[in-house]
Amino acid sequence: FYDFDAKYNDNSTKLNIPAELPTATYEKIREYAVKAFIAMDGSGLSRVDFFVKNSDGSIVLNEINTMPGFTNISMYPKLWDAAGIGYSELLDELIKLGLERVK
Repeated sequence: FYDFDAKYNDNSTKLNIPAELPTATYEKIREYAVKAFIAMDGSGLSRVDFFVKNSDGSIVLNEINTMPGFTNISMYPKLWDAAGIGYSELLDELIKLGLERVK
């Protein structure tokens, strides 16, 4: 169970990036995340969270976090880092997106 202690105090909590999922499930989640972001007219950053049921592999949207954590232990920057975009580069990109939005 991923509770407060597991998230902030337990150094043994493991974050699997990428998630250990079948390729087809991974691609569907990615597709659903984009659709959810567009449907809410999102801009800048967000993290879209899902559950995948063990029983049948069905995908359930959990939440769209429009202001995800941004600390050294937060998932959002860790996910981008795993995709090859480091913390400084991510900050630069988010600032650029924000400036483009207000023009």
